[in-house]
Amino acid sequence: MSIGLDAARTIIAGVREAGANQGLQPLTVVVLDAGGHVLAVEREDGSSNKRFEIAFGKAHGALSLGRGSRALMARAEQQPFFIASVTAAIGGALVPVPGGVLIRGTDGAVLGAVGVTGDTSDNDEIAAVAGIEQAGLAAQVD
Repeated sequence: MSIGLDAARTIIAGVREAGANQGLQPLTVVVLDAGGHVLAVEREDGSSNKRFEIAFGKAHGALSLGRGSRALMARAEQQPFFIASVTAAIGGALVPVPGGVLIRGTDGAVLGAVGVTGDTSDNDEIAAVAGIEQAGLAAQVD
């Protein structure tokens, strides 16, 4: 099972709404399906260069290892060689800082992942969770 385009669009709208409500810097949001394919992307006006790659790396890394990117950051601090090796193994698309959140369905199955970047990593993660919850889905940050 995987997330669909309509849900991805709802998630992005929720992320952007949360960012606006909290006064965050311009965000870039990437939503991946369970297979790691890009479903939807939005880059707000003023979001800096290469934010797509960062948001994609947060979501792709979370999906690849089955853990939110906050947990990957902790793992990188404890086992930097492991994270470096995995980053190479998955083609370099792993950014181990908060903002990459797994999307889970009501049955607990992984449906995809969201990557958000543009503000602090903690704020990126908060916005990602808000977007996922707005779509009626569950967010996994750890």
